[in-house]
Amino acid sequence: MAKGHLNLGVTISWLTQNFLDCVQPSRVASGTVKMDPDLKIELGRQGIFTTTLEELYNWGRKSSVWPLTFGLACCAIEMIATTMARYDLARFGAEVFRPSPRQADLMIVAGTVTKKMAPQVVRLYNQMPEPKYVIAMGACAISGGPFKQGYNVLKGIDRYIPVDVHIPGCPPRPEALMDAFITLQKKIEAQSLTGAERPRHLNADAPSEFVVPQYGAHDLEPAKNVKLWNIIYKTAANGPNTTGEDGPEKD
Repeated sequence: MAKGHLNLGVTISWLTQNFLDCVQPSRVASGTVKMDPDLKIELGRQGIFTTTLEELYNWGRKSSVWPLTFGLACCAIEMIATTMARYDLARFGAEVFRPSPRQADLMIVAGTVTKKMAPQVVRLYNQMPEPKYVIAMGACAISGGPFKQGYNVLKGIDRYIPVDVHIPGCPPRPEALMDAFITLQKKIEAQSLTGAERPRHLNADAPSEFVVPQYGAHDLEPAKNVKLWNIIYKTAANGPNTTGEDGPEKD
């Protein structure tokens, strides 16, 4: 028994010392403590499982992404197929398609967005509570697709609402949508609760609702939300905007 207690004491001492060595005081102060992966594995072998509030928070959000029940065109058929038994989207915790935007946190823009439908899509997005995400499914939702030159087709839903994941294809297969879900889950998992890189819903200065376009004499007014591009789409922190008032126009 004495030898067992001695080994346990040595193990605890070794684990404590390695934990203190892997944590930087500056990161503790900023709330972004990250434990060394090798140390977490070793702790697990000793029956000690560690986590952080940030990891639990992000794990809960990424494992319960509830999409909004609506589809715009043929891509919606592929979205429906993804929820069936062959692909079983329930494995990712996203099988609960909600009939109300106030109960959903993911909008899958599946199909062609006409200019007649665009205001309704933006209005539904504004009614969703934070945190909320958007997947643009298919070439039509991304850029207008084969109907891009049509006078009645919006050339990308990202003109009015922020898009987290784009899925190319016409139409994308269910596997592509599943890959988009995994990509979105990784994005949620990597988000920090504090600091400059915290998600939009934790930033009081970031907008939660965006302008709903109105039907003008010849087109939607405004034709695009320039402020959205300036706020959301940046190549890096303090870096140049990919689009914006001073940037190139999006066709």
